Amino acid sequence: MRVAILGCGYVGCELARQLRPAHDVVGVRRSGAGLAAVEATGAEAVRADVTDPAALERVPDVDALVFAASSGGRGAEAAERVYVDGLRTAIEAFGARESPPERLVYTSSTGVYGDHDGGWVDEATPLDPTTAKTEVLAEAERVARELAPEFGIDGAVARFAGLYGPDRYRLDRYLEGPVTEGYLNMIHRDDAAGVVRFMLESTDEELLLAVDDEPADKWAFADWLADACGVERPPKRTKAERLEDDLSAAARRRIRTSKRCSNDRLRALGYEFRYPTYREGYRPAVEARS
Repeated sequence: MRVAILGCGYVGCELARQLRPAHDVVGVRRSGAGLAAVEATGAEAVRADVTDPAALERVPDVDALVFAASSGGRGAEAAERVYVDGLRTAIEAFGARESPPERLVYTSSTGVYGDHDGGWVDEATPLDPTTAKTEVLAEAERVARELAPEFGIDGAVARFAGLYGPDRYRLDRYLEGPVTEGYLNMIHRDDAAGVVRFMLESTDEELLLAVDDEPADKWAFADWLADACGVERPPKRTKAERLEDDLSAAARRRIRTSKRCSNDRLRALGYEFRYPTYREGYRPAVEARS
C-alpha cells in the first residue's frame, strides 16, 4: 500500500515511521523547512500546499490519503481554509485522477462534542461544537465522510483527544499550578498515529475516537505527576474559583466544557495501546526530569 500523509508533522511523521517499511509513504509538507523531518522517517518528501490543486499534482498516486494538515494554531478563518477548503481541494484533486485513493482518514478533534458536564461520549454521541473553530472541525468531518464517497473514496474520521508526547509534555503547567478541576482526555502521539495506522490496515470503520483508557481527573493527574517527580503537590482551584478571574471568553468555555471520552469501540476492534494511560505515557518525561 502507498499512503500519502498530507500535513506530515507531529503525528504524521510518527505515522510514517510506523507504516515504514511495510508500506510506501509520501509525506507532504507546506513548508520546505519540514521536509528533512519527513525524509528522516524513510518516507518520500513532497512540498505542497493542500489548498493548491496544482501543487498537489506533485504528489504521486496513492492507495490511501491521511489528512493531518494543521492551521498553525490560528483562528477559525485559517482553520476553515485548511481543514474545510484544503480537505475539499485534496479530495477533488485525488478523486479526479485515473487511479484515485481507496481510503481517506481525516484527523479531527474531540472538541466537536462540546460540553457534557463530565458525562461520557462515544462515536454515537451527537456533535455540539461550541466555538467557531470546532464548528469548522465538524464541517470538515462532514466533508470527509460525504464528499469523498462521491469520488469513490472511503472517507473516515479519527477524532483525537488531547495530544501529548515527545516535545509536548506539560510538566510545568501541572507541577506549578494552580490546577483547575475537570477532566483530561488524552492520547500519546504514538498511539494517535497508531490509531490511524489501524484504520488504514485493520478496519473499515468510518469513525473512531482516538483516546486512551482513562479520562484523567486533572487534580489526580497533577498529584500523580508531582509524586512521580518527587515535588510538592500543586495548588488546586475549583471551576467557580477560576471563573472569578478576568478571563477571555474562550478560556471560560474551556473551563466550563467537561466530558469523558470512551475508547470502548476502538478496544473492541482490537487496537492495543502502547501507552494505555498517562502513567505509562508520562513516564519518559518524569525519568528525563530526574
